Amino acid sequence: MPRLSAFDASERVEDADGRHKADPDGEGARIDSEPGHAAPVDPRVGRAYRLAIWGIALGILVFAGGVVLWALAIGNSQLFKDGVDWVYDVALYGIAALVFGRDERAERVAALGIGAVMAVAGLHALYDLWDKILRPRPIELATLGFSAASAILIAYIIIGMLWRFRAEPNPVIKATWLSSRNDAISTTGFALLGLAARLLPMRWPEYLFDLFVAFLCFQASWAIWRATKAESGARAG
Repeated sequence: MPRLSAFDASERVEDADGRHKADPDGEGARIDSEPGHAAPVDPRVGRAYRLAIWGIALGILVFAGGVVLWALAIGNSQLFKDGVDWVYDVALYGIAALVFGRDERAERVAALGIGAVMAVAGLHALYDLWDKILRPRPIELATLGFSAASAILIAYIIIGMLWRFRAEPNPVIKATWLSSRNDAISTTGFALLGLAARLLPMRWPEYLFDLFVAFLCFQASWAIWRATKAESGARAG
């Protein structure tokens, strides 16, 4: 299933309806040195963060490539799909690396890009659901267990890589940290729930789960678009 680790660099931690809410870490979500510029970051911290975020994106890309090659070698369509799903994480963390240190306009454009990625992930989930209904896939505990375990392990590795940046006020850093923290919790539940749904003797729980994942992707995309539009309107006004 598509992982749901999207962050919104244009929001200073907003809820789904686009309204600002309290920072869950209890810190200011943004410290502007000048209007239209991101919060200042110590150059050493900035370099370390950029290396970490690129390392995450490239590390996931290498892992995903290995999974896809393995799936092709053994002819396992479900494992292939699980490997391809990692592409969304590569795109999300890659966008974070590219936008870091730029101005608010770049952050808003990046947020819209992330929303588009989430919409594509939702469409991918619906396509995969349609395909597995037409061509039911055999249940293989070993490969399904590998997919679930690797998703959980990688989520906690990312937390470890971003842990030192958890107190930084810069919006991109904070967004990726909060996303990774929440993702570690949600990925554990989603991986185990998805594994259980696939292993049940009837297939409809798995199909319902896929619909739910697609809904979450589209909801995230809509929330990002609304928040970005609301912020642009507030600045124009």
